[in-house]
Amino acid sequence: MRRGRSPRSPIVFLVAIVSISCFLVLILSVLRLPDASFSNGAGNAIILKKINKLPENSERIGKFGEMMIEMLPQDLSFTIFIPSKTAFERDLRLRINDSLVGEKANDTYAILSRVLGFTVVPWKILSESVPYGEEINCDSLSGLKLDISKDGDEMIIVNRVRSKRVDLRKGEMVIHVMDGVIMEADFEQSVQPDDDDDDDKD
Repeated sequence: MRRGRSPRSPIVFLVAIVSISCFLVLILSVLRLPDASFSNGAGNAIILKKINKLPENSERIGKFGEMMIEMLPQDLSFTIFIPSKTAFERDLRLRINDSLVGEKANDTYAILSRVLGFTVVPWKILSESVPYGEEINCDSLSGLKLDISKDGDEMIIVNRVRSKRVDLRKGEMVIHVMDGVIMEADFEQSVQPDDDDDDDKD
């Protein structure tokens, strides 16, 4: 009888150790501080405030922005220059009521995917890391050249599009809300309304 008990003891002990370790890791991850610090290259630590919910105000991201953010893994470091709700409506003619229903839904997802490629950089760029009076050049995921600078109000400017809010964070992502849509010229022409068609109708 004792022979049958001896193999169980190490297994029970091992299961108990693994369970306790997992429990401790879970507690430590819950109690972890919500702020993360980064370096801007000058030796100064930059504190980036973690947010669990995107801002609810006139410069909020809106449904289309949230959809773009959900397309990215939140556990990887990305910077996304997301258009504001107003910019989606003004520059891309996307409105929630008519863009997510029926046949237009597929077109909307295709547009959001293209815009995502233009506006995402696969590392963190904070407003504090952009020197005033200088320009940072990098490529987006789709290969679009991005020229990033900062104005006197500490707002980021990317390819002549000015930010409305900077340094938001969701997961490991840094989010800058832009007052416009960053996109390549060919794509911009393809999403612009056809004025000739409007004139013909009149």
